Amino acid sequence: MFLPKYPDNPTPQPTHTAPTNPAPARRPALPSVPIDQKTVAAVLVGGVVLTALLAAVAVTAISVAVAAVVLRSLLRDHRR
Repeated sequence: MFLPKYPDNPTPQPTHTAPTNPAPARRPALPSVPIDQKTVAAVLVGGVVLTALLAAVAVTAISVAVAAVVLRSLLRDHRR
């Protein structure tokens, strides 16, 4: 019941014939993009600036969170 049933005479695999005049398949060449030292420097400076801005935002968020905790504790003690 659970055993697979195989066909008695399986069909043969199709055979492929090679074309009479085979041509090598070539991909079109990508256009070359000139990259000079100014471009590399601009990308590096941009990366450094963005990293510095991200670090500044993270430090600001941490300092705001610490200030909020300190103010909350001061106000809690003041209410008692």
